[in-house]
Amino acid sequence: MSSVGIGQRPQTRRQKAVKLLWMGIWLAYLSAPISDLLHGGHSPGVRVLGAIGLLAFVSWYFALIFRTGRGETNALVLGSLAVLAAQSAVLALTLGREWLVLFVYVSISSGAALPFRLARWTIPAASALLTGVALMLPGGHAYLAGLLFPALLGGFSMTGVRQLIRTTVELRQARATVAQLAANEERLRLARDLHDLLGHSLSLITLKSELAGRMLPGQPEKAAQQVADIERVSRQALVDVREAVTGYRRPRLAAELAGTQVALTAAGVTARFPEDVPLDGVPEESESALAWALREAVTNVVRHSGASRCVVELVRRQTLDGPVLELCVEDNGSGGAGEAPGNGLTGLAERLEKAGGTLEATGTKHGFRLVARVPVGSAS
Repeated sequence: MSSVGIGQRPQTRRQKAVKLLWMGIWLAYLSAPISDLLHGGHSPGVRVLGAIGLLAFVSWYFALIFRTGRGETNALVLGSLAVLAAQSAVLALTLGREWLVLFVYVSISSGAALPFRLARWTIPAASALLTGVALMLPGGHAYLAGLLFPALLGGFSMTGVRQLIRTTVELRQARATVAQLAANEERLRLARDLHDLLGHSLSLITLKSELAGRMLPGQPEKAAQQVADIERVSRQALVDVREAVTGYRRPRLAAELAGTQVALTAAGVTARFPEDVPLDGVPEESESALAWALREAVTNVVRHSGASRCVVELVRRQTLDGPVLELCVEDNGSGGAGEAPGNGLTGLAERLEKAGGTLEATGTKHGFRLVARVPVGSAS
């Protein structure tokens, strides 16, 4: 990511530059103290001391915000905020009401750097200190009305942003954990299935091999029968493994929709996809057939059609033969399918026919249109 949020430490040089830019924008509120230094009628010595004080305040503010997220203790952050508050009070009391704006930065820093259980006390405390100092200054009450509300609102807004970012980080970590657990569960399922499929068959093959070995010298006919049984069991085990692998490799329609959307976007094709996937009552074999149809259609769009637009629709329809799920992929390309246009569509038609569905692939006035249909049960 090129940006970094409140409460997060920038990791790269680009993130540091972005965070510095955002902080620099808010420093525009320091125009009042700077204007007071330049045009407030202070003596040269006071101007120098005021400039040094303002520079120290900004430096400490930057250090606090940039170090947020490096594992500092709350006591260290509270000490830093106390230094900022002391600098604000000293500068405002010695140089005038224009410097009261520094308390707004103290309040915002509290919300950005402290957890809410502490910030809910430090933000009102900074605002109360702002009020007390303002009432001590000539004309300070006139500035108080315009600074007290931004101090409270800005501080508590930062607590909300900090909590939102923390929640987002926790959700990402939880999602990664769920994905890892799902992968582990899938590996365990694969191990169980392979054990169930091959454990009995391999044990039987081992047993019959031992029997055949003992029978070979004196009972060749019985040994030949054991070898025939070994061949039969081996063939059946191979069929079971192939069926299991086919089930693992069976594509899912939702996953194919996500993958094809990425493929079309990468190819520069403007795509439109269905908002929902109505798969209630759809058998796995039918869903797999539609997924293969979608993959084949989008592959032709990307590789051969030269299209700039593609529309994918997935709807349920009621026909005379019963309810069907219809997948339609239409593009505005040339309609070409490469050097062997019939191979992919022929295999796809056979796959759909096996699932009880149909395939229609025709050229249109502005491109090519593929429609695949499979029968479905009643929606739950």
